[in-house]
Amino acid sequence: MVTVTLGYATVGRPCGDLENQLAELAAAGVDPRRIFTDRTAGSADKMRAGLVALLSYARSGDIVVVVALERLGRSVAEVAQTVADLTTRGITLRCLRTGLDTASATGRVVAGVLTDLAALDAVSDSEISP
Repeated sequence: MVTVTLGYATVGRPCGDLENQLAELAAAGVDPRRIFTDRTAGSADKMRAGLVALLSYARSGDIVVVVALERLGRSVAEVAQTVADLTTRGITLRCLRTGLDTASATGRVVAGVLTDLAALDAVSDSEISP
């Protein structure tokens, strides 16, 4: 099995720091052709096609690199759900600014806590829904 390193960068403002994120990802060894991006200025409900494409493309054993963890969602629940999805699919997550790496024991613990939070959020949502 071939491990592929993928990157993800996003900005919510037209003058955001997408170029800086792309440079940080490239400096971390991510092939610029394997970086998925989104510009999400405007509605919070806007679909993030780059993130959807990344999640569809990534396979077990791959590595996803982001500059900051909050790039993976617009809320704590969304970030936790994305981390949980990557973890359960066997995809390593690396966050450059915090040093999170789910290939390490500490990173797996953090991912486990986030996965538990995502599950707890899902239970809370289902209890609220009629």
